[in-house]
Amino acid sequence: MHSAPQPAYSIAALELLNDVLAQVDGDHGSEEFYSRLAEAVCRLAQMRRAVIFRYDDARRRVHAAGSFGIELDRLTSGEITVESAPVARQALTEDRVIEVLGDRGHEISDDFAELVGDHPIVYVPIVAAGRWLGVIIAEPAAGAAPLDERHRDLLWILGKTLALASTSRIATTLGERARELEERIDFARGIHEGVVQRLFGVSLVLSSEQPLSAEARARCAREVGAALSELRSALQRPLGRSSEPTGTTLRAELDRLCAEHRDLGLVVEGPIVDVPAALEPLAQSVLTEAVRNARKHSDARRIVVRTHTREGTLVVEVENDGVPLERVGSTGVGLRLAALEALQSGGLVEFGERKPGTWVVRLVVPLPGDNGSS
Repeated sequence: MHSAPQPAYSIAALELLNDVLAQVDGDHGSEEFYSRLAEAVCRLAQMRRAVIFRYDDARRRVHAAGSFGIELDRLTSGEITVESAPVARQALTEDRVIEVLGDRGHEISDDFAELVGDHPIVYVPIVAAGRWLGVIIAEPAAGAAPLDERHRDLLWILGKTLALASTSRIATTLGERARELEERIDFARGIHEGVVQRLFGVSLVLSSEQPLSAEARARCAREVGAALSELRSALQRPLGRSSEPTGTTLRAELDRLCAEHRDLGLVVEGPIVDVPAALEPLAQSVLTEAVRNARKHSDARRIVVRTHTREGTLVVEVENDGVPLERVGSTGVGLRLAALEALQSGGLVEFGERKPGTWVVRLVVPLPGDNGSS
């Protein structure tokens, strides 16, 4: 249990939130946002360095979102989960600040051994309404005494403040998705009230047993033309939401997946092409979903990834073995959403059995501009 927050702590936490939100421009990425939060935590709690880990919906994994006192690039390639960081899990479960002295008891992934070292480390939960949003892993200043109740309360309040900052960004994203859903509903309503009703009227006229007069034929032609015009206008609107920027590249994601799924025999066949920034989220989404489906729906022992450009298009192909002879269930929703997103970029996503026991997912999408082929 935590004692009632002292007014000075609450004011400092609120000033922290206001300061960070005011300084970070909306055009900047989340890395700067969370790095500023990490810096503010170090400043207020007298920490030497800190890293904020959070679950990212776009990447669908925990990652280092921001840091202060240590380069974030040194922490982006590692894989961390609550299973690989039991102390962080305990801090989240109990919603309390935990300090581990020295190099004992961390049991953290080897990828982050440099972060914990042989010095004290503090784990601060970022929890809101029981939802685990992330963890701050911070190193106290050199020679600092073990945390007392006052400093624990301050860090706990800062964790809650970061949770508030994170949920505010999540709420903004949810608001955008709600607007997108409303747009889709309007899209369906517009198709029904415009195109469908016009074509229904034409079908009634054409189904009549009476011969059509010249005026009726002209009216039908006008209605069909108007319906086609409305349909063209409607199809120019987005068919689905686009993937959020991931802050990484297809090349880096392939390296991560190869390390993470060694048991699946994931290999890259041929060179990895450079993917334009505009297509990175789509390409990574298709890749991640294909690997996830291979693990979930097959007994894959080998996954082959191929990338190339051809005639002005980008091609990403993921092939896996181990598909049951009688495949049960349908393809996941993720690939279907990726297929809709590919349509918005003028491309397509194909998936299915190429030969018995082998499943292929293939993205083909035009490259922005005149990039030629290779």
